[in-house]
Amino acid sequence: MFTGIIKEVGRVKTIEPLGSEAAGKRITIAAEMSPALRVDESVSINGACQTVVDATETTFSVVTIEETLRKTTFSDLEEGDPVNLERAMKADSRIDGHFVQGHVDTTGVVTSVEREETNWLYSIRFEQAYAAYLIPVGSIAIDGISLTVARLDGTELTVAIIPHTYDHTNVRTWEEGTGVNLEFDMIGKYVVGALQPGNDAPDPTALARQWLDAS
Repeated sequence: MFTGIIKEVGRVKTIEPLGSEAAGKRITIAAEMSPALRVDESVSINGACQTVVDATETTFSVVTIEETLRKTTFSDLEEGDPVNLERAMKADSRIDGHFVQGHVDTTGVVTSVEREETNWLYSIRFEQAYAAYLIPVGSIAIDGISLTVARLDGTELTVAIIPHTYDHTNVRTWEEGTGVNLEFDMIGKYVVGALQPGNDAPDPTALARQWLDAS
């Protein structure tokens, strides 16, 4: 479990294929937190929960399997790329962001970046199947960062990035066309699952009508 508060931006040092081009990869990351990490600990890398398989004074390594490569932007990572890092939260820690599992639901694409006087506005397109999990001013984790949905228009959401987040995460590398990992609010997903069980993509309008009829 994580909070979406990024503690450090690491750098991908090496990426080693573990088989064919479609197989998993061993990713080694240079990070200041490396000496504090231990084998079998969980760490969030761009929002995806990974298990530490090796740690030195300067780097740590994880093994990313095919399922993770399919569901995240890890398949696009290159050596030298900056990645957002967060260690697993402690039970007695403050939750400064929101409950983040590190289970990426899907990926989105940055569609626009707008610089304002004191912040940046990033718009991100996502698949219609996930629309029911979002509400205006709701929580979302993007590349592991706990953010608030400032605007919501169909299959496009907008978040406002404050200077501190811009300076201390990989947000500054996002531009139009950049792929990002998305994890929708865990509580919202459970609510939708309870109202609409099954594997069908949730319909936001139908769910709203169902909730009103039950009220």
